Amino acid sequence: MSEQTIRVEIYNQTYSIRSDGDNEYIQDLAHYVDSKMREISSGTMTVDSLKVAILAALHIADEYYQLKSAQAQSDAQLAARSSECSDMLDRILKNREPQVIEVPQ
Repeated sequence: MSEQTIRVEIYNQTYSIRSDGDNEYIQDLAHYVDSKMREISSGTMTVDSLKVAILAALHIADEYYQLKSAQAQSDAQLAARSSECSDMLDRILKNREPQVIEVPQ
């Protein structure tokens, strides 16, 4: 995919972004950042767009770290369950009587 420029609007500012990614995805990201900034600005008294951007970035970073932590916990639980299943399968196979298969001649 070739690099292209897409225009997005975030917090009443227009930005030109060069990307070789999906334009709709870039628009979705910009919309998410814009909505976070608007959410932050409606809950604070500041009109300084830099402060709003920093607070929005902190909120987005917090969401990211919470999801990353939840994913790590999920991965650990999955690894533990996988190990339990593997151990159980090993025990079953070790205790199983060997089967003799007769092949007709």
